[in-house]
Amino acid sequence: MVVTSVVEKRLGALPVAAEFLRRLDVAGIVDEVCPGGASAHLTHGQVIEALVVNRLTSPAPLVRVGDWARTWAVEEVFGIEPALLNDDRLARALDAIAPELDRIAGTVGARAIAEFGIDVSRLHWDMTSMSVHGAFPAEDQDEQYPVIGYGRPKDRRVDLKQVQTGLAVSADGGIPVHARVFDGGAAEVSQVVGAMKDLQGMAGAREFLMVADSKLVSYTNVAALLAAGVDFIAPVPAAQVKDEVYAALDLAQAQAVDWVAERDVDKPAAERESYRVLEDVHTMAGRRKRDPVHRVRRILVHSTAVAAGQRRAREKRLARAGEEMDKLAGAAGGRHYGTHQKITARIGVIAAKRHVTSCLRWTITGGEGEPAALQWHFDPDVLAAEAAVDGWWALLTSIPAEQAGPDQILVHYKGQGAVERRYHDFKGPLAVAPVFVQHNRRVAALIQVICLALSSSA
Repeated sequence: MVVTSVVEKRLGALPVAAEFLRRLDVAGIVDEVCPGGASAHLTHGQVIEALVVNRLTSPAPLVRVGDWARTWAVEEVFGIEPALLNDDRLARALDAIAPELDRIAGTVGARAIAEFGIDVSRLHWDMTSMSVHGAFPAEDQDEQYPVIGYGRPKDRRVDLKQVQTGLAVSADGGIPVHARVFDGGAAEVSQVVGAMKDLQGMAGAREFLMVADSKLVSYTNVAALLAAGVDFIAPVPAAQVKDEVYAALDLAQAQAVDWVAERDVDKPAAERESYRVLEDVHTMAGRRKRDPVHRVRRILVHSTAVAAGQRRAREKRLARAGEEMDKLAGAAGGRHYGTHQKITARIGVIAAKRHVTSCLRWTITGGEGEPAALQWHFDPDVLAAEAAVDGWWALLTSIPAEQAGPDQILVHYKGQGAVERRYHDFKGPLAVAPVFVQHNRRVAALIQVICLALSSSA
């Protein structure tokens, strides 16, 4: 009798991941940037590749990566013994790459562009936050690395500290080409210029268009982009365009945009979201008198879906406020609302809570010895003025008009959904959040590893 021992291991996407990592030369880049990590068994580059592959196949905490390697064909494909991938070795590799994250990210991004011929003529940039479990007191953190702290979390977990990351993806295919890690409390508006410089260095002599969210639109950022010769597109913050501007627009004169959202492709034409655009000039002045005034193109966009959403929201606010005002009117003069002061105080609460202060009109009658009475209505002129601006928003761009019309500017901006989808992958299948790592240095390094995994998965 011959007894044969059979060991089964999962192969999955390991060969594909190995080929991509080979072409990107992730291990070689890490070992060149972080020399001196070689031991009798593994280099830092090999460890980082193993972490990347783990995220692509079956994400596991650092203490479980060795178990993952034993059940997957990691040794057969990558030549790495599972026992070597213990949490201590993984932590030392993260410590080694932490001081060089920007160099690694830039070098790998440039390699990907050259190796796979990625079109970087239009790059979409955005930032997101990741909640981090643990106390992470400030005195225990290394200020040379992104500091974990409270900020404005995208997941609204204000009870947790966070760290942030910025991601740039190509317009064609949403391929991540660059990523950076930031402090938890870093203001997004302050990171745009640094991101632009990173992308310039990665793109080399290639010209590119930078598309971002409204955090790009500040005088400092716009001035830096114009000085660097980098074209941009970004939505204007709502506070920078007065409602009077939108109210004065003639929708009938606006140009229809030949573009259909992916979610509307299968809908009848009448049910699809439609866009119209107009164009004027947006003026930006610095704080100092000697600062030059910049004038850039402003694309005024009307969306039927946005208009419908704003109309529904207003109707809902008015309905709820109306119910509460009717109830108050019925109680006016009674035990709880017998005086003008009590009625007025309650009206203030209703108006603030339902956001109807601008349109709510009311009078209280009844004097000494007479029960108070309340009459109220919504000002139709104010409501008509609000309805006139429904659906309008604006984009700023430095692209010359002869290169792209206002409709093309909107279509370019609509590609911003690509980076948002990558963040969905970032926090979903690749399991970046929540983060359980002991030191902010390792948190930053681990997030950069996951960014590399995201690039490989694209």
